[in-house]
Amino acid sequence: MASDQFNPSFNSLEHFHSTAGKHSIFEDEIRKLPIPVCSVFVSQEGRIAPAVFKETDMIFQCEDHGRTSKEFTRSIEKSKDIVLQAFPGKSAPRIDGKRVAVLFSGGPAAGGHNVLAGLKAVLGRDGTLLGIRKGPKGLINGDLFEINSEQIRAIINTGGFDFLGTDRTKVKTAEQFAKVKATAVNNKLDGLIIIGGDDSNTNAAYIAEYFLREGVDCSVVGIPKTIDGDMAVGKYLPISFGFDTATKVYSELVGNLTQDAASAVKYYHFVKLMGRTASKITLEVALQTKPAITLISEEIAEKHMSLESVVEYVADIIAKRRLKGINHGVVLVPEGLIEFIPEMKSLIQELNHVLAEYERDIKDLPTLKNKQEYIYPLLTPQSAQLMASLPDDIEEMLILDRDDHGNVKVSQIETEKLLIEKIRYRMSQLKRHTHRFFGDGEGKIEATDRQIEQFKAASFSTQSHFLGYEGRSAKPTAFDAAFTFNLGLAAGSLVLQGKTGYMASVTDFDKGGRVLALPISGLIACETRKGREELVIAKDLVNTSSPAFKVFAKNRDKWAMDDLFSSPGPIQHWGPTSRQMPISVALNQGYTGYQSFDLGEERVVGVD
Repeated sequence: MASDQFNPSFNSLEHFHSTAGKHSIFEDEIRKLPIPVCSVFVSQEGRIAPAVFKETDMIFQCEDHGRTSKEFTRSIEKSKDIVLQAFPGKSAPRIDGKRVAVLFSGGPAAGGHNVLAGLKAVLGRDGTLLGIRKGPKGLINGDLFEINSEQIRAIINTGGFDFLGTDRTKVKTAEQFAKVKATAVNNKLDGLIIIGGDDSNTNAAYIAEYFLREGVDCSVVGIPKTIDGDMAVGKYLPISFGFDTATKVYSELVGNLTQDAASAVKYYHFVKLMGRTASKITLEVALQTKPAITLISEEIAEKHMSLESVVEYVADIIAKRRLKGINHGVVLVPEGLIEFIPEMKSLIQELNHVLAEYERDIKDLPTLKNKQEYIYPLLTPQSAQLMASLPDDIEEMLILDRDDHGNVKVSQIETEKLLIEKIRYRMSQLKRHTHRFFGDGEGKIEATDRQIEQFKAASFSTQSHFLGYEGRSAKPTAFDAAFTFNLGLAAGSLVLQGKTGYMASVTDFDKGGRVLALPISGLIACETRKGREELVIAKDLVNTSSPAFKVFAKNRDKWAMDDLFSSPGPIQHWGPTSRQMPISVALNQGYTGYQSFDLGEERVVGVD
């Protein structure tokens, strides 16, 4: 879209009222934006058409293949663990009249509505797309409705999961599986599309296996969704959808804070970023904004850094900046940091086992103090001592708040405030004992007497932030809008071809896109939950040997010692930065440039 085409303005109060109900000027304009479509989904006549998936020479197996082959016997017999690749379906007869249902599962991620648009487009006029309300719970309860073209036109290129709703119900019991079967049979479903993260796609694998065992002729296909970016498989699946949008939202806000810190010249902003297991969001935001300090959980775990050594690392940088006359900056903290610090990880693992085994006993105790007294003897002496040293509010969260898997609710632990409290004490210690830490001696921070006096005169002022929900339901970036639409086309094509137990994927973002189908069983590994091993899709963490991390590590010392921050600004849907893909993805995939993605020819998508 040319920039001179976007020049609307309010000219009346009536026009102002017309923007209600998701009709802001911006929202109306982005619905009209063209979307790049991979060439495999374009017919000889230039229309959107299903692709045909063919077997490749790529075998996709998890490390514990022996165990998964017992759990997913029929799925693996059918897929033979072979990755499929999409090719244009020019010579294949079109298969119309299919009935396909789709649901959202787990937290929102930008671009979900474009998956629906892609599904609707590829199913064609005679196909029926059914929406499942409120996620897996709606699947169990049979809460379905038909999605029409007018509804798709209203939601295309918009954010959120509000059109269908979502929830986090896991299909586990025999009764639940029976109800899912009833929903598929009663609605004559040919396909079920599950849009979600690792747990949701694990559910898709189990449902696919169950349908094969029960003789239900309904394909089950997963779509990789999570802003955390921890659903990725090298060059098979570079990233999940929603990551690009979320990191650009956070990067804009962090960019604002770096600029504000330099303007107010007195604050250190500690910013906790969403991403419980992987620090991929934090790494991407660091590459986008170049803040003074960034902590990466996976590196801290590899280096076996204690909580105190993390505190010393941050305090040391703050001290060196202060000696240079810089008493401000931004510190990025991954949400899951506390679980990667070795002694904290050991404590949490011990607590997970203790609370799983003695859950009823601990719940019956009236006060936090009673619970502490009950738990401490059940821990190792080291973990008991560490737990007792934590602030009461952190200790209470470790004991009382658990998620659906019996694990600590890490997002509710104010790790950034814990760090602030400990760093403030460390900075006070540096002030009180300057002769121990500053000077010309070995292991001391080099400083003149004048610098030391300036250091002692400065204060340590902080602000804390948690950026999480702000990025989940934003309007999708141009990248996520295109990525998700093509994922919808891929999932629909798989159902039309009768494929089941696969996850749709798009890779080669720099070359027009390569569309793959990955056997979900090949992604699954063992994970301990509530003290028991469960088969779930393995999370993809930051690799400290990856090109993206190496670029970060090479530059972070420069960012620490000088204000070299940058502000990428707001998400753009047209203009010079609109086609930018995630920097970390471009680096890790070996693309020659990260500015522009290429997922095929742009077209205004018409939905019949």
